[in-house]
Amino acid sequence: MKVSAECMHCLVKRQAENIKKYPDEEKKAEYLGKVLGIIANNAAEEPAPVLLSHIGRLHEEYFGKPFSFDELKKGYNAMLLEKEDEIRTKISEGADPLALALRFAQIGNFIDFGAMDSVDDGKLMEFLEQAETLPLSEDTYKKFTETLKTARKLVYMTDNCGEIVLDKLLLETIAKMAPHVECTIIVRGEPVLNDATMEDALQVGIENCGKVIPNGTNIAGTYIPWLSAEAKKALDEADILISKGQGNFESLHGCGLNIYYLFLCKCQWFMERFGLPQYSGVFINEFDL
Repeated sequence: MKVSAECMHCLVKRQAENIKKYPDEEKKAEYLGKVLGIIANNAAEEPAPVLLSHIGRLHEEYFGKPFSFDELKKGYNAMLLEKEDEIRTKISEGADPLALALRFAQIGNFIDFGAMDSVDDGKLMEFLEQAETLPLSEDTYKKFTETLKTARKLVYMTDNCGEIVLDKLLLETIAKMAPHVECTIIVRGEPVLNDATMEDALQVGIENCGKVIPNGTNIAGTYIPWLSAEAKKALDEADILISKGQGNFESLHGCGLNIYYLFLCKCQWFMERFGLPQYSGVFINEFDL
């Protein structure tokens, strides 16, 4: 997906905020000039998560390694693991377990330190309590359930820490209604922001839901040209794919695969693109966009 003017503005603004604490104004000006150059030279061909990867390497060159999210990620994984049994029970006892599992997984997308400066834990718990009331596209849901009946291979592209616990509950629910579907779960190849990696997958036990593989990249998305051969093969062979989060949408939209996007609108561009208020859920198929 092409980078919008809003996304360009956000990328530059965030970099300006990130370097405020450094005293060398000349160095900061030079850095921001190069950030603008990265955007100007690559935005026509590469999506925002890829631009952010280029910028991340530049930031490390100028200011050293970025903030580590390791402890924060472990904390959010643990927080959601504490809620896991309670939410699993709600799903299994719900009138439509699959629809409810989709709603919970969608709410998990709130845990995003890339799109937001901070995560309000109280609001997260509030959203989880209100999961049954979250709107879910009936047309997309009908198409999704019909596809599951005949699908052989499903690829699930994860997004963030904590959220991955709710992804696990969704995959458990899918396995119950479609045990014939073979599942491959894709995580980030290297640490980036608070996105889920193999370490997070193992912490929450999602490997019990299918084969977990890293995507071979360090971007906050799934950019097909950069994927490992294993991850690319999994996407090519899948009958149905689920893509979590805004970054995956930005890097995958337009690829022509049978992807169901599942996320919350957190950024201004997404709210305008889908005509929805902030934190509204989106569940839509690639071919309906």
